[in-house]
Amino acid sequence: MRPALIKTHPTKPELWQDLPLGDELKRLIETEVAEVSRKFFGYHLVRLGYLSSQIELTSCPIKHQINITSNPQTYSSLVALPDDLPLSENSVDAFLLAHELDFSKDPHQILREVDRTIMPNGYLVITGFNPFSLCGLFKYLPFNQDNILHEARFFSCARIKDWLQLLGFEIVDVKHLLFNELFLQRKLRASSKWNQWCYRYLPLLTSMYVIIARKREIPLSMITLKWKAKTKFSTVGASARNGVMRVESPKE
Repeated sequence: MRPALIKTHPTKPELWQDLPLGDELKRLIETEVAEVSRKFFGYHLVRLGYLSSQIELTSCPIKHQINITSNPQTYSSLVALPDDLPLSENSVDAFLLAHELDFSKDPHQILREVDRTIMPNGYLVITGFNPFSLCGLFKYLPFNQDNILHEARFFSCARIKDWLQLLGFEIVDVKHLLFNELFLQRKLRASSKWNQWCYRYLPLLTSMYVIIARKREIPLSMITLKWKAKTKFSTVGASARNGVMRVESPKE
């Protein structure tokens, strides 16, 4: 298994148009996330990264939505690094990471920052590229070297779920999207017979996945003892009257 931490920063797409069929991928993700975003509640939602900042969440009841990127000239409302967020602990009600881990140097640190700043029972949505797909296979083929997908990390869905569960997140749902190699930029046809067959019999081989998770914390509660320790100490009969003390010897 490839290590999660690498030495250099991958080149990040700043616009969905930098990805092959980017506009169609964006609409596909917006459609899938719209349903779960209706369940979000609270005051603050963070869209982390360039691609996340461009996802429209019109159905989300959380109106204060913060975009965090490292470039002030993009859609950012807060300039910061994704692995060092200037946010207080337990201050964010929901996070959206659209392919942010795919183009990160240290995905573990990003998730640790999310874990630190998210509220208990807060929602986390992560989208990623599936390495066990045609798209994941084409990444290692020697053509279209200028395609930015060659920079993507392609972490598996099972690996991301394992990281989240170690941090105390509960996996609520996983959605598998799109059967397309993307490198050839063939038009997406989700309603075609081929795609419908693949969705039914080969869901784990889709090009993308969406993970929906919630932060769970078990509250500590005091446990009262149902038994009481019996003392072995017994007092010796004694009395003091008029300054005279009489001690009774214990019975044998």
